[in-house]
Amino acid sequence: MSDRMPPCPECASEYAYESGALLMCPMCGHEWAPGTEGAAAEPEHVVKDAVGNVLSDGDTVTIVKDLKVKGGGGGVVKVGTKIRGIRLISDGVGDHDIDAKVPGFGQMQLKSSVVKKVI
Repeated sequence: MSDRMPPCPECASEYAYESGALLMCPMCGHEWAPGTEGAAAEPEHVVKDAVGNVLSDGDTVTIVKDLKVKGGGGGVVKVGTKIRGIRLISDGVGDHDIDAKVPGFGQMQLKSSVVKKVI
């Protein structure tokens, strides 16, 4: 077994050392528990709207282009329709990543590329 310390997960410095139960990096000052260095590098799923704003649960968004609704009588969700209280999902149909209640249409899934966050 090697006595070599893992590199710092923040700055990748190879000069990490033990300080009690934690590992420390003298280059950037980052502290971490042994065995968790891979967890910090794992990216979180980030959903962005059509203009690059990060979306989160409960945000209010507007539609940026007319959307034809398939099934259930059809219709068109018009540009500028305001949708409150969105919910981000990871198991949507195709690349749909928002679940929302659209006024006049009810519950449906949307793509983040067709909405803009209301700031």
